[in-house]
This record gives sequence, C-alpha cells and structure tokens, in this order.
Amino acid sequence: MSALSGKISGRSGHRAEASYAGADERRVLPRPLRRVVRFTVALATGRIYIPRHIGTVSTFAFLGVVGLYGMSVGGHTEVVAQSVTASAGFAIEDVRVSGNEQTSEIDILQMLGLDGTTSLVALDIEAARKKLAELPWVEYAEVRKVYPKTIEVMLKERQAFGIWQHGDELSLIERNGKIIAPLRDSKFATLPLFVGRDAETAAASFEQELAGWPELKNRVRAYVRVAGRRWDLHLGNGVVLKLPERNVDQALAVLSRLEAEQGILERDIAAIDLRLGDRTTVQLTAGAMDRRKEALEARSKALKKAGVDS
Repeated sequence: MSALSGKISGRSGHRAEASYAGADERRVLPRPLRRVVRFTVALATGRIYIPRHIGTVSTFAFLGVVGLYGMSVGGHTEVVAQSVTASAGFAIEDVRVSGNEQTSEIDILQMLGLDGTTSLVALDIEAARKKLAELPWVEYAEVRKVYPKTIEVMLKERQAFGIWQHGDELSLIERNGKIIAPLRDSKFATLPLFVGRDAETAAASFEQELAGWPELKNRVRAYVRVAGRRWDLHLGNGVVLKLPERNVDQALAVLSRLEAEQGILERDIAAIDLRLGDRTTVQLTAGAMDRRKEALEARSKALKKAGVDS
C-alpha cells in the first residue's frame, strides 16, 4: 500500500513541476495592454460592428475640437459666439433706458458697443454694468436681459450740488466735493459758485452754516475760499463780505443788525470787513470815495466862508 502511494505521489509531483515550469516560460501582458489586444483582434475578425459614416463624423468632430481650441488660443471665442447667436435670432434690437436725466442714450449705446449685431446671449452683464459706471453722471447702473432681443438699463445718476471754479476751469461737483463733469452749458447757472483751493470740499458744510441766514444766502453770487481757511461772500450787487475764520454766526449777526438799522448793503460800498470781532470796517467804492472827497471839500469851503463872513 505504501509503495502504491509512493508511485502516485511521485507522478503528481512531476506533473506539478512541469506546469510551474510552463507558467514561468509563458509571457503575461499588463492588464491595459490585454484590453487593447483583445479589441484589436475583435476588430480585425469582424466581431465588432462599426456604424456607417463613423469616419466622417469622427473627422468633423476632430476638426471641430481643433477649431474650438484655435479660437480659444486666438481669443476669438466671444466673436464667434456673438455671430452665431445673433444669426440665430438673439441680436439686440431694443434698449430700454430709465433713470437718465443728464446721460444721453447715445452715450449709453456707445459705451455698451451695441451696433445692431450684438448678441443678447453673449452679452456680459457685469462688464456692461462696469462700463456704464464709467460715464460721468452715472453713480450706479443695472443691466437686465429680456429675451429674445431686449435689454433694460436702469441708472442712478449723481446729483449736482454746485459749481467749482479752479483756475480757468468750471466743474460741477457733488455735495461731497467730488467732480462730476466740466460745466458745458448754462442750465446749471442757478447752482452756487465756489471759488478757490479746497472750496469744493468745504462747500457743503459752509452752505449748511448759512442756512440760518436765508435772506443773505439768496443774495450771494459766489463763495470764495481764501487761503483754505475762511470765506469771502460776493453779493449780487458787487459788495464783498469778508468773514472770519471762526465765529461766522457772530459776524453775520453784526451784519444783520447793521442792515436792519442802516441798510448798509444797499449803500455805495465795496466791502464790509467782519474778520475782527470788536469792530467792523467798511470800504467805499471808488465813486463813493470821490463823491465823499468832493463833499468834504465843499463843506470845508463852506465853513471857511461862513467864518470869514462872521
């Protein structure tokens, strides 16, 4: 029994060694290459069905991908998208603008670059809004698409507070002193005029300080900033009021009293100096000075004549 077992085990051991040796001699391809080889064999033997015109479709797809890549590299993607979508019926034909009093619709169209072929689909809303915000009068802009061919533009414009003269230039300014645009016409002639360095930034606070003196404020033609510290008020009749750096209300109270008692602002004077709290200086005009001189000379002659006669 033991001898039989020995024979059997010897034969099986020999076969196992032979199979291991065969496995070692056989080459095994990596897994990805096995799939490629199996697909190639199946394709060659006709076991895989290839639809008709697959080559044509693949060629056009390849050319399309290459074209898109070329447009992307060359920066022409937006132009092509504009042209295609506009031809498809999405060209902007109507622009509705609201909130514009000083900004013309022509300026809006030019800033947006609308030429009749601009596509609504390809229009960049955020870029359009930023462009409109560059217009002088525009404080804030909103742009909305209304398919298929309309855009709505809603503006919030800046408010002109006064006119600032700096050198030979006249500019419209906001209440905070920021320049809006150069003054081009006379429709803003009723706004107050502020003259001098730093006048635009100090204008609003001083104008508010004069709110308690409405009668005087209505007579002011120009506010002139002197040395960045104080103001001279130029009235419509040519009189100049020289105000102090501080205690402006106190100086205006003195002026109001003089006007009530003597009508000083209606007299033939050139300037009233209110800079000193303990006294007020009045400067006569050149004509008034001549007339006063003539009156004094005539009075002196009359006194002399009266003395001689007596």
